[in-house]
Amino acid sequence: MNNLLEIKNLHAGIEGKEILHGVDLTIRRGEIHAVMGPNGAGKSTLSAVLTGKPQYAVTDGSIVFDGRDLLALAPEERATAGIFMSFQYPVEIPGVSITNFMKTAVAAHRQAAGLPALSGGEFLKLMREKMALVGMKPEFAKREVNVGFSGGEKKRGEIFQMAMLDPTLAILDETDSGLDVDALKIVAEGVNALHTPEKSAIIITHYQKLLDYVVPDVVHVLKAGRIVATGGREIIDAIERSGFDQF
Repeated sequence: MNNLLEIKNLHAGIEGKEILHGVDLTIRRGEIHAVMGPNGAGKSTLSAVLTGKPQYAVTDGSIVFDGRDLLALAPEERATAGIFMSFQYPVEIPGVSITNFMKTAVAAHRQAAGLPALSGGEFLKLMREKMALVGMKPEFAKREVNVGFSGGEKKRGEIFQMAMLDPTLAILDETDSGLDVDALKIVAEGVNALHTPEKSAIIITHYQKLLDYVVPDVVHVLKAGRIVATGGREIIDAIERSGFDQF
């Protein structure tokens, strides 16, 4: 089956307020999709629903991921099934080192997949490889998760987490927010290095800058809870020229 994600007539909201009003979206294996739109369009709601944030309620529609009913899965089951989300505002976890955090996460994913646990040496080798991939210094492994990190370091750390967990579908929710050009390039290089014909990504953004470095196969405009335009690079160029009001 070539379709990795199929969203049909998705209606969803929070605290009784509907935000998504019938979203249809299909992502094939290996495709990178960009979802662009103004503030309040429903972009973050879409990512929250896909990852199973409990505050959000789906009132109609369906989501099939890798042949499974995604809405029937708990958030942790979605993660071990192969969905990863990079947050706009990564949270700090005081008292937990990056090494211990990743050791727990990798062990849970391997257990869910029926794979044997990594030895200590195998895990450290994997960490070194993935840290090098995203330009993260080895000493970062000893630091507490996101504590005292700059905005760019937090985003780089999340791409490192993505590299370690090797998801089938990566959702980057405004991951370019607040990044300078150098950090943006490192994030993009990490995303590109992890991309394969079997793995897909959704890049949620206001701006085109990240899409200069991670080139999407398909671009969608989400506005007022609906996808109002779908196309290629021409959509990005049109947004740059005239903004979202034209859609």
